[in-house]
Amino acid sequence: MTASNPPRDESHDHPGGLPPGGAHLDSAAQLMNRISSRLGSRLGVVSLNGTRRPTPPALVLVAHGSRDPRALSTVRTLVERVRELRPLLPVRLGHIELNEPFLPDTLADLGDSRAVLVPLLLGRGHHVKRDIPEAAAAARADTRVAAPLGPHPLLVETLYARLVESGWRTTLSDAQRRGSAVVLAAAGSRDPDSAADTRRTAHLLAERLGVPVVPAYASAAAPSVAGAVRALTARGRHRIAVASCFAAPGRFATECAEAAPWIAAAPLGAHPAMARLVLHRYAETLGTPEPSHERALTSA
Repeated sequence: MTASNPPRDESHDHPGGLPPGGAHLDSAAQLMNRISSRLGSRLGVVSLNGTRRPTPPALVLVAHGSRDPRALSTVRTLVERVRELRPLLPVRLGHIELNEPFLPDTLADLGDSRAVLVPLLLGRGHHVKRDIPEAAAAARADTRVAAPLGPHPLLVETLYARLVESGWRTTLSDAQRRGSAVVLAAAGSRDPDSAADTRRTAHLLAERLGVPVVPAYASAAAPSVAGAVRALTARGRHRIAVASCFAAPGRFATECAEAAPWIAAAPLGAHPAMARLVLHRYAETLGTPEPSHERALTSA
């Protein structure tokens, strides 16, 4: 009596074995896509004449830092989204305060290599004008500092998406439009350039929504969110939403959301448009062309 053959292990038929979780590839097309992706990532580091391409400058995403543990998790997710969009680009994270890795430590790890620091900040203030440039100047690395993320159409795209997620209607009747408004809640700064950037973002968001958008601040500037809500209510606006112009969850974002009389949007977080905006600021700083499919999305 012949012994039956043992079941064949088909994992060896696939490059790299089974996908995560042990599930088989669904089709030959998926297998080819997987092989093409791996091959493309290897060919991307080689130029047409067969020599290895130079490593691009590292992108260092500079976050503020927060005692709220959700902030660090959110920023790390954003870093991963940037890496997914540009897998051959070295992407690092550094914090100004409160969370590790701190920016000086991240820059020290880069040695004397090149880097572009992209602030995860939404306007020109003390951190953008002083803290980040000073850290860059003290590092051995050959660094450039990008502009803050705002104002920019991709920032407005994210604010709009977060409002819609919270319950804002994409279409309003004339009556609803006359009774609606948005408070754009930001951290606040004594620097007039920071306030100008927030006002510009509010103007762009108002154009997108077709209703008034009033900037308000969690600290260091006026009006507060509660003050902006009172002013809009006095003008006959009774459906007032709060848009959260904060990069990640934290105390300021929470306090501003609690002052909302109606809906409050989530912070910007790791929205795909934010990842594209980070890469736009990186390319803009280097003066390098962006992929054509992203160029239209990031045109100011």
